[in-house]
Amino acid sequence: MRGEPMVKMADVAVLLDREEAQRRWRRGENVFGGELMEILSHAGVPHRPVSDPEELRSAVPDLLFVALAGKEAVPLLKAVAERGGEVFVFGSFPALAAAMGAAETILDAAGYARPASEIHPAPLRYLRGCRWRISTRTSLTAGGGMYEGRPDGPFLGPLSQRFAIGSGGITHWAVDLPYTVVGLQQGTRPVHRDGFPAPDGTAGIDDGILKADDGFEMDWDVDRLATETGERYFAHPYADWWKEVLLQSLLRTVIDREWTLPFVDYWPSGISQVAMISLDSDWNVDESAETTLRLLRECRVPATWCLIEPGYGADVYRKATAEGHELAFHYNAYGPDGGSWGREAFSRQLDWLREAIGKEQVVSNKNHYTRYEGWGELFRWCEEFGIRSDQTRGPSKKGNIGFLFGTCHPYFPAAWAEEENRFYDVLEISFLTQDINLGRLADDSVIVPFLEGVRRVRGVAHFLFHPIHLHREEPVRRALRRVVEEGRRRDFVFWTGEQIDKWERRRRRIRVTGVDETGRPLISESAGCEEAVVLVPLPPGRGDRENTVLRHGVRCQRWSLSQVKRI
Repeated sequence: MRGEPMVKMADVAVLLDREEAQRRWRRGENVFGGELMEILSHAGVPHRPVSDPEELRSAVPDLLFVALAGKEAVPLLKAVAERGGEVFVFGSFPALAAAMGAAETILDAAGYARPASEIHPAPLRYLRGCRWRISTRTSLTAGGGMYEGRPDGPFLGPLSQRFAIGSGGITHWAVDLPYTVVGLQQGTRPVHRDGFPAPDGTAGIDDGILKADDGFEMDWDVDRLATETGERYFAHPYADWWKEVLLQSLLRTVIDREWTLPFVDYWPSGISQVAMISLDSDWNVDESAETTLRLLRECRVPATWCLIEPGYGADVYRKATAEGHELAFHYNAYGPDGGSWGREAFSRQLDWLREAIGKEQVVSNKNHYTRYEGWGELFRWCEEFGIRSDQTRGPSKKGNIGFLFGTCHPYFPAAWAEEENRFYDVLEISFLTQDINLGRLADDSVIVPFLEGVRRVRGVAHFLFHPIHLHREEPVRRALRRVVEEGRRRDFVFWTGEQIDKWERRRRRIRVTGVDETGRPLISESAGCEEAVVLVPLPPGRGDRENTVLRHGVRCQRWSLSQVKRI
């Protein structure tokens, strides 16, 4: 009948068993499985949460991601598959392994995996996993591989195994994907001590200053490459790659089952990826601010100015605001510069900034020296005092620049078990490097590799500069010019942190509900994002090339919000 959807839209659900989670939280255990919902939300994929496995009896999803479930849920998961659903589980789940005729072997050390995917032929670092050894004869399909310690280490087994059950299936991923993504982005422990320095002496993070990079999870040897001038950098956004592998698996399953799954693209129509320049005021010399304003005017780019007490003169703020720049917070918790770590210091300094710039709403923050302690304290303060976005997670040394935390995409960080692993209402936008060409830091040979790495995953290329160095050092000014030139050559659009935060939050409110008989997406909520793009995955060989794009290894039909149908 005309007006009815011609293709079934897949019902995607994420099961995070609340009772099982409560049991684990009472024992002080983390439950990072909710990261699956954060990945789907950022990817614009419609999905619904399931907190009680019993809900699966009456509302059987087509695709079910198991973030957490207890042994009582095993019959229900098998029933979903028997009735035609596809179930995905990650890492250790002993009760389900036993039901599948398998025995678990825990992989509690970091290693590398090779997905069965042409979009990621390179190995991906994982932080934790679990191998299933099949002890009975069963119908299964294996893909990819897991390797111990290094990409060329001993083979541990397949990355994924799909068990055919009824008219559906259960796929076990040996890598604990949500734990790996959270661990790469945020570390695997709170920051209470110095991290381990680079063995080649290029990144002495053991400097007695607690910082974000004291809790990173990359390998100094395996995960760094060198530019033509010898600059060492972390080259691989592993967390973003894992998200892409997951999304490709989801979309290909949808296509194979002849369903559809419209989703919202990362950026507005006409934008492929975003670059960002942030500026830390530090020495607070007005003349350096004026030099920087002239340079940004010349380059025609906006910037996020992170301002530290006592700040610039009022005229600098007036000019920066008039020229489209963002005025942001630069929280000082570094003792030698008169700062301290704590809620009261954060609040007092923020009050100073609001009065200095004559503006109550301050959107963004970046900590001076990337000072950081614990796990979620900073994010709690940001929430409490109205900071919507943070940019603290980045490198502090020459030799640990690049994708230190495995991502260049904005994300909402997860809390520790004491806060039930909730997601903080603070958008994290990590940075790649600072003050290129300063001399004691990296030279401009890193610019192109960084931009290319970000372009590959369509994230945010965030470069940090200090106005004092832009004022004093021509090579640093030249580096900023080159960032802009090379970025524009690669179709980057320069935004402020405030613009990124506003867009990310708005686009997540778009609600896609299906497609009509012509394949046109249906939406129930646009959130005022008329410039957003909705993508519909296509079977191989379908669609007009001029109106399609490749996303997550799958060709998709592109629809602007002006073309979709409102219901």
